[in-house]
Parts: sequence; structure tokens; C-alpha cells
Amino acid sequence: MGSPVKIVDLARRMILLSGHCDIKIEFTGLRPGEKLFEEVLTAQEVTLPTSNPKIRIAKVQAPDFNEVQSAIDSLIATARTYDPIATVKLMKQLVPEFKSATNSPYAMLELSSTPLPATVSIPRSSA
Repeated sequence: MGSPVKIVDLARRMILLSGHCDIKIEFTGLRPGEKLFEEVLTAQEVTLPTSNPKIRIAKVQAPDFNEVQSAIDSLIATARTYDPIATVKLMKQLVPEFKSATNSPYAMLELSSTPLPATVSIPRSSA
């Protein structure tokens, strides 16, 4: 997959290549739900080498179709209750590797010992 690249380094290079060196980069922080990195494989999944050192073959776990279908049905039913906490909590159970960003309104679901509030404020997009 290659080495990780910092977005700021990529932005600086793009500015340099554009010839407009007067462009400023403004750091605004993470938006709710935004992640710093993306994981392609889970901890239980492994990769196998190929003849090319930059290419690997993923050995992923094949989930049982009936279990996945049942979980999706349950998720849809929960989502129809319009309870975002219950919906995201179920999503986190279905994908245990997913962790919310610290500034996400759902980050509190990472701490199982913390009592959950009855409601949560979800900022609406202005777009």
C-alpha cells in the first residue's frame, strides 16, 4: 500500500507545484466524525507476500451471510427508531474495530463504564 503521507506535506507540495507560493495553509482541526487515519484490515486479518514487495494479498475473514443479514436487519430496525445513540452503539458492535474521533458526539460510546445520556446533540450540516 505504500508509506503513509501527511496531508500537510501533500498540500505543501501541491502549492509548490502550482507556482502560487503565497497560498497559506490553515489548520482548523478535526471535524466531528473525521478520522486521522484509515485502517484497511482488521487486527485478525493478515496479508501474504507476492513476488512484488509493494503488493500483498489480503487474507480476509469471510463473514457468514445469514449472520450479516440478521445484523443488517437489526441495524435497520434500530435506525428506524430515530435513536442515534442506539444506532451507533449497534454499529460499533457490528464493527468493533471502529473507534470514533475524540471530538465526535459518539466518542462516549467507547467508554463502556460511562453512563450514556438520554439524548445527544448532533450538529446539523449547513450545506
